[in-house]
Amino acid sequence: MQSPRASPFSHPAATMFVPCGESVPDLAGFTLLMPAVSVGNVGQLAIDLIISTLNMSKIGYFYTDCLVPMVGNNPYATAEENSTELSINTEVYSLPSKKLVALQLRSIFIKHKSKSFCEKLLSWVKSSCLAGVIVLSSSHSYHRNDLQLRSSPFRYLLTPSMQKCAQNKINSLNWEEMEKSRCIPEIDDSEFCIRIPGGGITKALYDESSSKDIPLAVLLKFVSEGDNIPDALGLVEYLNEWLQIIKPHLQSDDPTASSLQWKIPSSWRLLFGSGLPPALF
Repeated sequence: MQSPRASPFSHPAATMFVPCGESVPDLAGFTLLMPAVSVGNVGQLAIDLIISTLNMSKIGYFYTDCLVPMVGNNPYATAEENSTELSINTEVYSLPSKKLVALQLRSIFIKHKSKSFCEKLLSWVKSSCLAGVIVLSSSHSYHRNDLQLRSSPFRYLLTPSMQKCAQNKINSLNWEEMEKSRCIPEIDDSEFCIRIPGGGITKALYDESSSKDIPLAVLLKFVSEGDNIPDALGLVEYLNEWLQIIKPHLQSDDPTASSLQWKIPSSWRLLFGSGLPPALF
């Protein structure tokens, strides 16, 4: 058995996860929610909303050389006392009461390292006996075909092993599966395959999980770069249709208002930077 404070490199599956406490938490049967670093950072914003709304506790981080290093203040600070806590590029949060664990990625991948990250991540998923993985992602809206332009901006993908346990539920939601398109768009006789332009590691995670018999689902939205907060809110509500993470509140008089109360993290106040310094004028 691995000792509580063993080196993070002592086992291939443990190369990534380092617990905050003295022992490695038991995550068997938990569902992992994670973002892809994709267009508009929609997946990361959606994970922010989930961690903040559920007040998830940080249980550890990933020690990895696959992402650009970064450090910052606590993005989910609720008071002055916890505002000075530090956060890094990959952190893991959990909510045992709902058997949920969330991985947040806060920086981009180092060139040629994303494949290695996917392999190590899925190795950790297997060694931790997680029930499944749900990747929140996005794809360039300008790549949509005519059919996609006329339908919902949301799509899903399930690996074969996830289909066995979730397909019936997904069918009851009347969701639309991500369509296949030509592998090489410019060539008319090119074969058809799953393409997720702007989706970062989404496709790699899906392919790797399919080959390793890991239950994984991708939930994505077609988006454009800009203010992507509405896209993130849409994506978590899409996820909530399936998992029922939070219960709907009574509808307000405003027909456009959401019936779900997502808690905006304190860090979003600076999402577009601070105000212009008065010295400029």
